[in-house]
Amino acid sequence: MGIEIGGEIEKVNGKELSYNEFVERYLSKNQPVLLTGLMDDWRACKDWVTENGRPNLRFFSTHFGKSRVQIADCGTREFTDQRRIEMTVTEFINHWSEDFVSDCANGASREGSDKSVLYLKDWHFVKEYPDYVAYRTPVFFCDDWLNLYHDHYRMHKDPDISCQENNDISCSDYRFVYMGAKGSWTPLHADVFRSYSWSANVCGKKRWLLLSPSQNHLVFDRHALGISHPENLKNCVYNILDDVNETKFPGFKKAIWLECIQESNQIIFVPSGWYHQVHNLEDTVSINHNWFNAYNISWVWNLLLRDYEEAKEYIEDIRDISDDFESLCQRNLAANTGMNFIDFFVFLSRLFLANIGQLYYPNDENGSSSRISSSFSQHLALNLTSIQMISSKMKSMNLAGNDDFFVDWQEILDDPEFSMLCVDVGRTYQMIHKQQIETCDINKALIVDLIYYSPRIRTLKDFVIFIDTALTKLGISYAKTF
Repeated sequence: MGIEIGGEIEKVNGKELSYNEFVERYLSKNQPVLLTGLMDDWRACKDWVTENGRPNLRFFSTHFGKSRVQIADCGTREFTDQRRIEMTVTEFINHWSEDFVSDCANGASREGSDKSVLYLKDWHFVKEYPDYVAYRTPVFFCDDWLNLYHDHYRMHKDPDISCQENNDISCSDYRFVYMGAKGSWTPLHADVFRSYSWSANVCGKKRWLLLSPSQNHLVFDRHALGISHPENLKNCVYNILDDVNETKFPGFKKAIWLECIQESNQIIFVPSGWYHQVHNLEDTVSINHNWFNAYNISWVWNLLLRDYEEAKEYIEDIRDISDDFESLCQRNLAANTGMNFIDFFVFLSRLFLANIGQLYYPNDENGSSSRISSSFSQHLALNLTSIQMISSKMKSMNLAGNDDFFVDWQEILDDPEFSMLCVDVGRTYQMIHKQQIETCDINKALIVDLIYYSPRIRTLKDFVIFIDTALTKLGISYAKTF
């Protein structure tokens, strides 16, 4: 069964696109785009590429060879993904080089070989080598709550679930390097947390096949037809280029795909909820980020909610004998999704304070608060109202174990990591909007103007009241854009 290609991804010169245009045309509309002209000054494009445009494997082995990385065996399926193994970068490079020499000697293509193609994925390069500045994130993708937060906090603290204490790198951020030979590929999937992603080809060529969220139900099995959230069933087509079973996936042949051939020095923006499958048409090195912000935070919440309902349903038969059924649901949610409701609540709390603090500054000797009128402040207002909206949705659920949603504002404000988060948030939005804004000591401003109202948050209802009060004090109502 072949697939129907309904069009190609729009290609735009990134140098001729303003930030506001990117937001209006692609980010807010959740539409993909292929961007050119944004990688000219990247160190990665020089160090990581040979003169003939191939991956500089010797450079990687020499400079980063001891790093331990996750490798996908593209020829072996394991549940819904490819089998993963761990090896050093040098071991991976040696395997890749041996395959290349063997293919050249035999005059065979790698696709026709019986030997599986290996694909290095999810290498946390930035965290592991912070002093080696391989690239600068293009301004279009800098409004990145996920990685801003991960630079200072873990999303989930239980080492038994998401990370081990001795492996901080593996759970540290969502900035990755991928490396794979021609023929390596990634099965059909939607991105973690239903985040946005961007992927920059340092060298090589990729074929992307993308499916609009409005057609996602077509790639799930027959039991999902007519269900509003088929993703809960987890039974999705693995490889859309295989002969897909029409009995099991009766809607699949109706799917209309968008295609993108991504060349070197091009960046693709993949919006939230777009299922996609990717094939390396040449030996390829790419840089990839997952990220979310005010424009797609609702996608994150919707996924959490769906996964929570699934986790709860899965263990419903032990509800009556469980001492704390809700805590068990939240633990399973964190194990399956990477965070739970409490993690998400703490994340929103810290982000809310870090954003609103940028708008507080004294305008008289008594230290009363005001806010500036600019694209910078309008962007922050959008962030704050999106957090307000999601928090209200969380409150409306009337969750059991509501007392677990506890925040001590003073403890947050006294945390040096929070101070650094505030600095990074301020720098990010000043850079995006090309504005230099003088702000006062965020701790003092917040303590005087907000913390006096409610020093502690004990329930989701408290949090929503706190948000409403803070935004009313600033005169902020719903902000759609800036």
